[in-house]
Amino acid sequence: MLFLDGLEKHYGEIAALDGCGITVPTGRMVGFLGPNGSGKTTAMRAVFGLVRLDAGRVTWKGRPVSNEDRLRFGYMPEVRGLYPRMKVRDQIVYLGRLHGMERSAAAEAADRWIERVGLGERSGSRIEELSHGNQQRVQLVAALVHDPELLVLDEPFSGLDPLGIEEMAGILRRRADSGAAVLFSSHQLDLVEGLCDDVAIIDRGRVVLAGEVRALKDRSSRRRLELDLDGADASALRIDGIEALESRGTRHTMLVPADTDVYGLLTSLRTQGRIREFSYRPPTLSDMFKEAVGR
Repeated sequence: MLFLDGLEKHYGEIAALDGCGITVPTGRMVGFLGPNGSGKTTAMRAVFGLVRLDAGRVTWKGRPVSNEDRLRFGYMPEVRGLYPRMKVRDQIVYLGRLHGMERSAAAEAADRWIERVGLGERSGSRIEELSHGNQQRVQLVAALVHDPELLVLDEPFSGLDPLGIEEMAGILRRRADSGAAVLFSSHQLDLVEGLCDDVAIIDRGRVVLAGEVRALKDRSSRRRLELDLDGADASALRIDGIEALESRGTRHTMLVPADTDVYGLLTSLRTQGRIREFSYRPPTLSDMFKEAVGR
C-alpha cells in the first residue's frame, strides 16, 4: 500500500501541498482528481523523490520509500519523459535496464509490450516520428516494462482517441486486478467513474474528498434527477433547494436533496407539463467534484 501522509510543499508563499494525504491499496485503482494547479503533479512527483517536501511522509508497505522500492515503481509523467531521437524498442530496453532488468529480459518484455499496444511496426521508429497518441503508448510501456508493483500516471489518457483510451483503460484495470497499486490523475471524470475503485479529490493542496466511488455516491446528500417534461420550460424548475444543472428543450437535469419527496415533486411538476420520462439516481462523479471544490 502507498500512503501519502500530511504532505506539505511551499514555493514561496504558494502552498502546492497543504497537508495532502492519500492511500493507494494494492489491487486497487485510485483516481486522483483536482482543478489545474491543485497539487496533483507535485504529490505524484513526491512519491519518486523528485520534490523535496517541507513536511509529511511517503511510505510503501508501511516503511519509507527506498531507492530499491522505486525500481519496482512505474511512473508516467504528464510531460514527455522520452528521448525524442531514440528508437522505440531501444528506449524501452534502456529504461527496463535502468530498473534493474537483465538485457535479455528487458528486450523480451519490450517486444511483448510494444506488440500489445499496437506499435510492433513502429518498433524501429524514433520517438519524434510518432504521433502524440503513439508517444503516449510508448510512455505507458516505459512505465510497465519492468512489471511494477505500483503505477503512478499523470494524465495517461491525454491525446488518445477513444480506441486508445479503451485499450489503456483495460491495461490499467488488468494491472490492478493482478495486484498492483494504481494511482492516476485525469480530467476525464466519466472515465474515472467507470474505471476506478476509489477517488481522491484535491483542491489547493489538500484532499477534500476521498473514498470508494460507489460509497461516496451513495452517501452524498444530493441526488440527480433527469426528466423529459413536455410543455414546460426551465422556469418551472426554479424550486427552493433544487439546483438546475442543464435544460435542453424538454429535457432537464437537476440536483435535489437526498431526502426529497420525489413522488410529490413529480406530482407538482406534472401540473407544468407531461412527464414523458425520468430517472432518479446518485450524483455523478462530476457533480461531486464540483461540489467538493466549491466551483
